[in-house]
Amino acid sequence: MKKRWYEFLWIAELLYWVLGLCNILFAWLGVIFFAVPLLIAIIGGNKAYCNRFCGRGQLLGLLGGKLKLSRNAPPPRFLRSKWFRYGFLAFFMTMFGLMLFSTYKVFAGAPLREAVTLLWVFKLPWQWAEVGMVAPWMAQFAFGFFGVMMTSTVLGLVTMVLFRPRSWCVYCPMGTMTQGICKIKQKKGCGSCGGAGQEDRGIT
Repeated sequence: MKKRWYEFLWIAELLYWVLGLCNILFAWLGVIFFAVPLLIAIIGGNKAYCNRFCGRGQLLGLLGGKLKLSRNAPPPRFLRSKWFRYGFLAFFMTMFGLMLFSTYKVFAGAPLREAVTLLWVFKLPWQWAEVGMVAPWMAQFAFGFFGVMMTSTVLGLVTMVLFRPRSWCVYCPMGTMTQGICKIKQKKGCGSCGGAGQEDRGIT
């Protein structure tokens, strides 16, 4: 069976990491991964991004499924629970807000911190980055955003190994947000969530 073009979007996910490691300013490209699923949910009223176009989900599926790096065990029930998903979304957005605040402080004159924070705790020095061609606040956003993307990817890899390949999709903050947007639009009669996809159930 011939594969569709969007089944190769895992390459875009890999390319993002390669480019980001070569130059931290490429971290700005990750904004696309934030904006597109929200726009699809707001305009289309569905979770097409999660179900078809998520390069990270595809990559986790390849690593855990085809490369057999996953235990392929069912994710624990609490990961699926509403309290955990929305609680994790709230926590994630709080950390994202703090990252934006750090960017604002640099914009206001604070010194640039050349470090990527992994798992919101571990600061990875990044002094080799070439960021002199942009304003300091733009560089600070890149460091912070790359840390956000790296943290979520590490969590996805951990749950991939421990459980089923795409278990991250069960509690992914972006998936939770788009699901909420779809439900709101469905109530207003503007669209349909189309039900939970395989990614939402973490069964692929």
